[in-house]
Amino acid sequence: MSKKNNYQEWTKEELVAEIERLKKRKKYGLVWEDKPEDVVEMCKKKLPVLKEIKNKGILTDHKAPVNLIVEGDNYHALSVLNYTHEKKVDMIYIDPPYNTGNKDFIFNDKYVDSEDGYRHSKWLSFMWQRLLLAKNLLKNGGVIFVSIDDNEVAQLKLLLDETFGEENFVANIIWQKAYSPVNLRKSFSANHDFIVCYARKNTSLNLNQLPRTEESAKRYKNLDNDPRGPWKPTDLSVGPAVEKNIYEIITPKGRKVLPPKGRSWVLSKRRFQEFLKDNRIWFGSNQNSVPSIKKFLSEVKDSMTPLTMWLYQEVGHNQDAKKEIKSILPNELPFDTPKPLKLIDRILRLSTNKDSIVLDFMAGSGTTGHAVLELNKEDDGNRQFILCTNNENNICTDVCYPRIKKVIEGYKNSKGEKVEGLGGNLKYLKTDFVDAEPTDRNKKKLTEQATEMLCIKEETFESVLDRKDFKIFKNSNHYTGIIFDQLAIPEFKKAIKDIKGKFSVYIFSLGGDTFDEEFEDVKQKVKLSPIPEAILRVYRRIFR
Repeated sequence: MSKKNNYQEWTKEELVAEIERLKKRKKYGLVWEDKPEDVVEMCKKKLPVLKEIKNKGILTDHKAPVNLIVEGDNYHALSVLNYTHEKKVDMIYIDPPYNTGNKDFIFNDKYVDSEDGYRHSKWLSFMWQRLLLAKNLLKNGGVIFVSIDDNEVAQLKLLLDETFGEENFVANIIWQKAYSPVNLRKSFSANHDFIVCYARKNTSLNLNQLPRTEESAKRYKNLDNDPRGPWKPTDLSVGPAVEKNIYEIITPKGRKVLPPKGRSWVLSKRRFQEFLKDNRIWFGSNQNSVPSIKKFLSEVKDSMTPLTMWLYQEVGHNQDAKKEIKSILPNELPFDTPKPLKLIDRILRLSTNKDSIVLDFMAGSGTTGHAVLELNKEDDGNRQFILCTNNENNICTDVCYPRIKKVIEGYKNSKGEKVEGLGGNLKYLKTDFVDAEPTDRNKKKLTEQATEMLCIKEETFESVLDRKDFKIFKNSNHYTGIIFDQLAIPEFKKAIKDIKGKFSVYIFSLGGDTFDEEFEDVKQKVKLSPIPEAILRVYRRIFR
């Protein structure tokens, strides 16, 4: 068949033949059978919203950011966050089910066991739906860290390649999760997990350096009492060989030394003489030592580039994590695979600044929130965390929330010792639903149920005015107005007349009108948005 330049000129037979040819092409990548998920299908009939549980709120500092715990399926929580936090999040950390087949992964209310023929497809469908939503939340310079073990690490890497793009892969970190072998194992005793890291956009990524540890500083010694202080020897040779830098070095004892085979000296002959004159060449403690360059501690940075191997001595292990939970909640049974505070602390130090937003949508016991509060206390930061978790086995109500509450307010540990609170603010929310059918009644109900979502989007949680037809909220420098009836616009304008500051104003409108004319006289003061259209637009994109 001779191909025409324009496919519109092809006959039906030619088009069918071309489709069959394309179907036979080999594809590199991840292919799985998509398995429908009840919580996803539900959103075709019901739209998720958030409802605040007011008696669980905590306020210790009016000037500090408000942290969030969202109880509910994380697919529904992420759907709401796609409206409130699109491209606002700096770092995401998740510890998803590892799909071991040992009652750690539930799909459509049933445990997926190791004999399930669709075990991997179900896990991939589950993860794919949530990673797509999570990607929309990250800033261009944002980054996601995903904990995993051998069961799904290969599939996860390919799935993240497909979601974020292979070019946005950052690192695959190996974390030493255990410090002693299990001698009952027949083959290997696994003592590591993985943490796979991807950027939203690698060209915008700028990870922080880690502070230099005391252990690394101990590697610098002063073997010859150099007045410049401690130093360590570094290799004087480099490969592959550069011809002009191959020359003989004569040691103080008269021994002639050439660089190892296939290598050359890192310094030119002239630069070597300069280093020699400045006492920066170390010839070793015995006559057979290879010459090296002295690298002084005083001349290196106080920070260091992180390695991809994280040892338990640096970031803790599973037993540390169990003890941490037990110390705060002594009556709770320990989890099998909790994450230690020092592990999350390292991730936070690498990927956040003092004003970052941190999301964990598989929050479990709440370690991520705890670590954010500790780091804020240490560096006087204003990081905000968002924790999303369902209430499977009461993990949210009995573990995650009580842990965060105690850490904020203070508590007595398992030894009876008083632990001072770290401070912070918290809102506790649950996912709720309104009917998705786009009737006028349902649109009005969605608007009425959207108050918490709008306050979260604008970060305005303090109530200024609470009337039936409109509400006003504020933070330290911004106001949010929600108008439920357009007839209340004149009264709303009177209410804000003497308030100094900018307003984000959301007005109920069945047709998406913004009512610009009604606000013409205060247009410099307000930013207008129609609701629920602004929310529905996001949901149409997600649930299409």
